[in-house]
Amino acid sequence: MSKQYKSFAEFYPFYLSQHANLVCRRLHFLGSLLILLLLTYIVFSGSWLLLWLLPVIGYGFAWIGHFFFEKNKPATFTYPFYSLLGDWVMFKDILLRKLPF
Repeated sequence: MSKQYKSFAEFYPFYLSQHANLVCRRLHFLGSLLILLLLTYIVFSGSWLLLWLLPVIGYGFAWIGHFFFEKNKPATFTYPFYSLLGDWVMFKDILLRKLPF
């Protein structure tokens, strides 16, 4: 049975422990960056049919990182909301150089 986290602040250290491998972390960062770039393109170009690519890019890069480099199960499967939030907090923390990249 998986642990029940009472808050995101309690969950985030666990999330980071599942992203200790730098290649995995970099793949997450790249996927998140590509999501932002693609979303910007979609909004400004009106190419709404491309929206389906957002989860493919986001989860694709992340899952490659987990399955081939981190060798663990993505937290998304057990904690979908906290995991999605963790992706963006980790992205911010990497940008602010709070986490190694």
